[in-house]
Amino acid sequence: MFKGSIVALTTPMRPDGALDEAAFERHVAWQIESGSSGVVPCGTTGESPTLTDHEHRRLIELAVRVADGRVPVIAGTGSSSTAEAIETTRHAREAGAAAALVVTPYYNKPTQDGLFRHFSAIADAVDLPIIIYNIPSRSVIDMSVDTMTRLSRHPNIIGVKDATANLLRPLQIRRAAGPEFCQLSGEDGTALAFNAAGGSGCISVTANVAPRLCAEMQAAWDRGDIRAAMALQEKLLPLHDALFLESNPAPVKYAASLLGRSSEFCRLPLAPLLDQTRERVRAAMEEVGLLG
Repeated sequence: MFKGSIVALTTPMRPDGALDEAAFERHVAWQIESGSSGVVPCGTTGESPTLTDHEHRRLIELAVRVADGRVPVIAGTGSSSTAEAIETTRHAREAGAAAALVVTPYYNKPTQDGLFRHFSAIADAVDLPIIIYNIPSRSVIDMSVDTMTRLSRHPNIIGVKDATANLLRPLQIRRAAGPEFCQLSGEDGTALAFNAAGGSGCISVTANVAPRLCAEMQAAWDRGDIRAAMALQEKLLPLHDALFLESNPAPVKYAASLLGRSSEFCRLPLAPLLDQTRERVRAAMEEVGLLG
């Protein structure tokens, strides 16, 4: 259902911490014009843990309005509270989102049965395609292949954003859940390897500052031009590495500020980048050809 380079949108903020709605709208429009296959507001890269309920809903509405059907909007609607995730997913459906990205609950550390019940409850409550977001490095828990396979049988649960960095996982999921279950990489550095193992694209951080290159890489892969896809991935590698030197999204927001697309401000508890990280992000942007 979803494929290619799908951008995990940053949330531009003014230096005082307020949302910069105009910059967000420009960012969504630029992504679409640059070839991104979809946009994801209010994910981890969008600083969802620090957004108010009003801000969260407003950003989803803005993304849907700017996209205007040109690309799908996959709204981040996850929460450690099942009831809250249901309400946010319900709003995403009403706002016109094409799907919801629902992260595994963080901090409360449910069992595999708890995960099954959490995602089933959301899928039962809201008639909207749901993509499971499995990211053990941030949520502590790792959804097992068996649990994901059980969930894949629900008609509203259509795929996974996999940020495990385990390249056996897409092969295992494809074998267990079938090729129709949509698998998207959640890690830019292994995006092509993930495709080779059964994926159909990437929900990308790097695309925030290099949307055309990321889109061209996925398009080259899709048409079978492996040599061109690999050349683009090798070109982007310094940027993939630099953007994760510190906690996402601080490095990518600094990179966006170098392009004049937004401020680098992140809400606490994310701290401003260290000077040495700034130097490496700038150097990577120059090496990839995004700065003069």
